Amino acid sequence: MSAASIRRTSIHRIDWSQVLLGGLLVAIGDIVFATTLWFSWDAPGLQRVFQTIAVGVLGQTSFDGGVPTAVLGAVLHVFMATMFVVVYTLAARRQPNLLARPVALGLAYGVVLYVVMNFVVMPLSRVGRSPSFDHPDWIFYSVLAHMLFGVVCVLFARRALRG
Repeated sequence: MSAASIRRTSIHRIDWSQVLLGGLLVAIGDIVFATTLWFSWDAPGLQRVFQTIAVGVLGQTSFDGGVPTAVLGAVLHVFMATMFVVVYTLAARRQPNLLARPVALGLAYGVVLYVVMNFVVMPLSRVGRSPSFDHPDWIFYSVLAHMLFGVVCVLFARRALRG
């Protein structure tokens, strides 16, 4: 899809299956990233990673809730990842030029996602804090991962609006 054809095209329909697929891929990618970097790949590690997400709504009691709070964390995680794609898709529907350069714009969108999640969402949630600057390597890896997720969001927004 060229920039000129994007500008000429009036986008009315959204293929929501593409938005959902993109959100699911972002969620899976993020869990693989988080589990590889901070958690173990066994059942307790996976339960812990999802309970950590549920802390945002339940606070520290999330870790006492067992599988139910892990399931809540998984649902919240997929929902948030899908919202990343929804937001970009709706913005691109109004501004089709946002679809013209998916890699460059996706990398930039990923940085925005990192900043919003870590400096707005986390402090406003029951987590109640921003990331620590004690581990710049973790921040670097997280920003890189979010940049990749941003590219996935743009590519699936393009797929959702193709047509």
